[in-house]
Amino acid sequence: MLASAPASSANLGPGFDALALALERWVEVEVEPASRLIVRSEGEGAGLSDNATHLAARVAIEVAGHDRLAITVRSEIPVARGMGSSAALAVAAAAAAGSPDPLAVAARLDGHPENAAASVVGGLVSACIIKGQVQVVRLPLDADLEFVIIVPETTVPTKTARQALPETIDRADAIFNIGRMGMLVAGLADHRFLAKEATEDRLHQPYRASLFPEAPSLMAALLEGGARASCWSGAGPSILGMCGPGEAEAVAIAARTSMAFDGVAGEVLELKADRRGLVVGEAARDLHRSVASSG
Repeated sequence: MLASAPASSANLGPGFDALALALERWVEVEVEPASRLIVRSEGEGAGLSDNATHLAARVAIEVAGHDRLAITVRSEIPVARGMGSSAALAVAAAAAAGSPDPLAVAARLDGHPENAAASVVGGLVSACIIKGQVQVVRLPLDADLEFVIIVPETTVPTKTARQALPETIDRADAIFNIGRMGMLVAGLADHRFLAKEATEDRLHQPYRASLFPEAPSLMAALLEGGARASCWSGAGPSILGMCGPGEAEAVAIAARTSMAFDGVAGEVLELKADRRGLVVGEAARDLHRSVASSG
């Protein structure tokens, strides 16, 4: 069976471990019966672990209950860059292996319900775990919004990013984030209300700054280039700019200029939100072909 799932950008500033946005970069996983385990990978992350340790293999084996599988992974989602590559891969692998609930499988194995939820549902989501079950709400998302993502060559493993966070937070910081999150949700529903203050955060971005010191200047560059708001994408080091209609091109130019000035190697992506989420079967194959031809 074949399945495709989109990338995601989580946290979005104040929505730490709660909000995520699906983006138009995909991973495709195909799982077929075989006499022994075969793992092949193409695109982003190709060849890193084409064996039983590959996340797609671990997920598919668990779902199928055996390892007599041929697993092919084709990905265009940068790995360890804060774009939900692991969650999308787990979702697609679970679906391709025949799981009736790919979201539950991916959320448990990847550990991030908001990323997995965005990859399954598409669009903008709020997700949390209630009584052991992943609960997802798809939130309104302005169709005119455009997104610019700075994707540095350097990587930041999620585990490392987590270790940078404090064990406790001040009540004032929690209140600060709750207020900004309300502003953010309103601005993503209607870009006319999206303000740069909506992505301010005191729970994770300041503590992770040492992992990617150029982040503040790159976020500022996105704003100066015309983005309505900017923030870390997930645990970073990718940086996300939120733009109104027709604004992404100028913002992307500003991003490349800032990267050159700061000596940051990497790429800049101009993306729209993915609204389809998980796609299974021949529809996933058609999606992959259309993406390949457009690239």
